Amino acid sequence: MIQLTRLNNTRLAVNSDLIKYVEEAPDTVITLLNGEKLVVRETTADVIVRVREFRRSILSADCLGPGAPPDVERAADGTASAEGSVRG
Repeated sequence: MIQLTRLNNTRLAVNSDLIKYVEEAPDTVITLLNGEKLVVRETTADVIVRVREFRRSILSADCLGPGAPPDVERAADGTASAEGSVRG
């Protein structure tokens, strides 16, 4: 989920998987898959950055797999290096 701010300065968390599109007209309007519209203070670019950062954080945690020590990185071929560098 991503944290955003309504026009009245209240915070809300939005499930980024439910975003259909984001537009500025002139306020930023987020349309969800169910047709609900949210008006937020952040710009379209800010919303896109937050979605990318959230998805990147999910993918990076997923790539290591459950139980992997935090100092182990995995390469695309599944090999791991405990020194913190990826083997190729």
